[in-house]
Amino acid sequence: MEDEVVIASSSLEAGIGCWDLRSGAEHLRYRSCASPPHGLVSVAGRFLASSQLRDSSSSSGSVLFWSWNKPQVEVKSFPAEAINPLACNTDGTYIVGGGVSGHIYLWEVATGRLLKKWHGHYRPVTCLVFSNDQSLLISGSEDGTVRVWSLLMIFDEEGQQRAGHLYEYSFTGHALPVTDIVTGYGGSNAIILSASLDRTCKVWSLARGTLLRNIVFPSIIDAVALDPGEHVFYAGGRDGKIYIAELNAQTTSNNNNNNNNYGLHIIGTLSDQSKAICSLGFALDGFQLVVGSEDGMVRVWDTKTRNIIRVFKHAKGPVNNIVVMRQPAALYPRTAGNNNNNNNQGPMARRHVALPPPLEKYSSIDEHSELNAFITPRSNSYDVTSYTTLQSMNNQINELQQHGSSGASEMELERLKLDCKRSMQMVQQWKKMYQNLNQFCVGELLNGEADETNLML
Repeated sequence: MEDEVVIASSSLEAGIGCWDLRSGAEHLRYRSCASPPHGLVSVAGRFLASSQLRDSSSSSGSVLFWSWNKPQVEVKSFPAEAINPLACNTDGTYIVGGGVSGHIYLWEVATGRLLKKWHGHYRPVTCLVFSNDQSLLISGSEDGTVRVWSLLMIFDEEGQQRAGHLYEYSFTGHALPVTDIVTGYGGSNAIILSASLDRTCKVWSLARGTLLRNIVFPSIIDAVALDPGEHVFYAGGRDGKIYIAELNAQTTSNNNNNNNNYGLHIIGTLSDQSKAICSLGFALDGFQLVVGSEDGMVRVWDTKTRNIIRVFKHAKGPVNNIVVMRQPAALYPRTAGNNNNNNNQGPMARRHVALPPPLEKYSSIDEHSELNAFITPRSNSYDVTSYTTLQSMNNQINELQQHGSSGASEMELERLKLDCKRSMQMVQQWKKMYQNLNQFCVGELLNGEADETNLML
């Protein structure tokens, strides 16, 4: 079993708690954090990032970075407005933030540059999540809409003019603010699951752009988690119950009537009479469900036996963010140095991990300059992609060549060269696919002509 950690934060000044999922041992407690819901992310396992919104009525906020082996904030950013949710792609190349104005911001992590800002919603953004292939960004808002954005389209001005809008889909089924969003597997063919204050969870099809299912709950749902097998999902209610709902049950003709399908597809609950459920997350095994509650506790449920197997005490206030991930190499328990001599803690325990610069408040990129973007497949996996920009890549290469060959610059240059190599590999794959398709079509054509000749004879 792989070592995993549970990371939790609260909207109050309770810091960030971090525990070993298997042993229950607490790692470092990260200080000075008051994060809004969905405002805590691990950036590719390299460091933690969290938006801060200490006053909901304030128009300003910050985004903070922590390294794994230090409890203090190391990097502070001050965006143009208060940021609610944060999301990052799998490689940790980009961070996306949703503003209280409805704008969405996309930053490049390595440089802190603000690459793009666009108007996403008419009310504050509440949720942001990437599709599993990293090509799409899904956002939810207080205006009740769920919108799907292509990372290519947001840089394609000609495509935007042809389409008349920036988003791929705009789902408007919710009557009240969206509280949570999760996506399934399958990239552009995946499903989207959204929850709302209107006490419903809706299942959307990315392939069709339509609503597949509407499920009404007895309580407001603030958090959802999708079973890895995508047979059921878990919905955390403000009544303290975690509802289990089916995704693949047969739909009846009454499903469009909320009065008739009340509770339809709900097949069970997990409950220990705790306070409102604020956040949910699955462990890598797909069976342990980690639950953050309003009472400041983090509970781990075994979804097979439907029993609580572990409890973590965070602090006062609601646990509104849960992140479950593999234990980073740089993260060590506080007692690691007591097991051996202090001089034998290992290189990672003593090495200072350099964090990226602060995120830009305003874009330094010329709006009239040409900005190209593409999706490149990762060499170690055919179903995970990474997003980058050609202009950013070329600019960084030039800067690194001008500023010498420090260790960090060399690492960054190697990463950029690898991105170029991946893009060339993708071109070769396309050429090979085209050749195979051409040979197949020619073969079919020749076989068809041969059959016709035989029939004539």
